[in-house]
This record gives sequence, C-alpha cells and structure tokens, in this order.
Amino acid sequence: MCGVEVLSMTPLSGGDVADSFQVELRNGRRVFAKTKRDAPARFFSTEAAGLRWLGAVEALPVAKVIAYTDDHPACLVLEWIEAGGTRTPEGERGFGAGLANLHRMGPDQFGREDAASTGSLALPNDPTSSWSEFYADKRLRPLAMIGAERRALSSSTVDSVLAIADRLDEFGAADESPSRLHGDLWAGNRLVDTSGVSWLIDPAAHGGHREFDLAMMRLFGGYGHECFDAYDETFPLADGWEDRVPLHQLAPLVVHAIKFGGSYAAAVDAAVAQLS
Repeated sequence: MCGVEVLSMTPLSGGDVADSFQVELRNGRRVFAKTKRDAPARFFSTEAAGLRWLGAVEALPVAKVIAYTDDHPACLVLEWIEAGGTRTPEGERGFGAGLANLHRMGPDQFGREDAASTGSLALPNDPTSSWSEFYADKRLRPLAMIGAERRALSSSTVDSVLAIADRLDEFGAADESPSRLHGDLWAGNRLVDTSGVSWLIDPAAHGGHREFDLAMMRLFGGYGHECFDAYDETFPLADGWEDRVPLHQLAPLVVHAIKFGGSYAAAVDAAVAQLS
C-alpha cells in the first residue's frame, strides 16, 4: 500500500458503503483506508477529487488524500486523523465560519466540472447555470423516478415531488451563486479530532446552493447553534432560509426512503406538506 509494506489492518466500524481500516505501515506511518467490492466506475477517484477540491481553498481542514485506485480492489487511502474529540462552542464557531468561507469559494456552475456522479444512487452532476435547473433535473426528478421504480414512495408523493421541482423559483433565494458544497454534511461526515478541530470526510462534493449543506446539517442534528450563528455572521444568509430547510432536505430524505425505507417515506411526506 502506497509503496510501503503493510504491518496490520484493523477493521473500523461506522461505514455503510465501504469497508474501512486503520492501517499500520512498515515505515511507522498510520493511515486510513477503505475498500469496496464491485465499486462503480470512478467510485474512489470521484471521492478523492472531491476531497482535494474542498481542501484546495483551505477554508476548513479536509482529510488529505494519499492514494486511490478504481481498479480491483478499489481503495482510497487518507491521512490518519485521531478522532474522539468533543464539540466545544469555540470549535462550533470555527467550523461555522470556515464553512461559510468554503461556500464563498464557489465554482462557476452548479454540479461538477467532471460531471461525475456522487452517492450510491449515481445521481447526475452535469454542470448547469442555475440552481433551479440543477436541483430539479439532477436531484428531485431523478430521485422521484427511482422512488417510484423501487416502490419507496407512493404515486401521490412522486407527483408532489415532481410538482415541487416545477416551481423551485417560487421559494426564494433561487438566484444564489453556486457554492463549494460538501454535499453530504450530516454529523457523521464531520470528524472532530482530539484537539477539538473539525475535519471534513466522505463528501459528495459539487457546486450547489449553500443552504443545502446547512439543511443537511439540521436533518439529523449534531451541530451547535454557535455553528449556524457564526456562519450567518461570516456569510449572511438570505431571508427565509430556515423556511427553505424542508426544500433542501427533500432530496436527502428521498434518498433515505429509497435506501432504507422505514419512517423515511413519512418524513418525505412531511417535507412535501410543508412545501405545498
């Protein structure tokens, strides 16, 4: 691995997509590695590109890519981050301000320049010039169709999601410029190290609406109010952004309904009801 003999590989828990390991190398270095059997084309190269793209602007600490391959066995090797730290008000403020600065360094278009799909559902990321076009054509409409095909959503819910996709400009802030998004910023993809510093891992990076990252952060909790306050102080949000949280949560909720079923279909319906 990385041209150095491996001494040991210790399995790690927590991932539902790939198998993860702490790896000890002969040169004394410790790294993080993950592999995936039957990985889709460009699976780890896309993640590696996303990590490097997020880290390029140095707004927040991002796990450094050491090596990757999409050949069998596909794997991604990252620097080891000693996790296990606790969130503090100061750390939350730092993360919120850093995220605001990351979002400010947006690309010219929504989507990805390489058009590589992200996530297990292979959602398209072809570049578009407007957020409404991107969120409708690359997220809500494809997800509604997948939800229908897999019977994860009722026909009435599918119709409602498609209707929302047709009127995105009505919800406000549709003219936001594209931001540099992590793209899957639930608390499990923010790693707090032993010094209390937060690192970004496991991105679905793309150019998108900045409220999407913030909505994902609120979907499952794990971020303090200091984080959101510092964000808004650094890069003030458009009026009504909290009212649009269900709009930006709609796509990830449909993803979860497709992948996991259970109560997520009802959560989709609840979000739809708030938007109707």
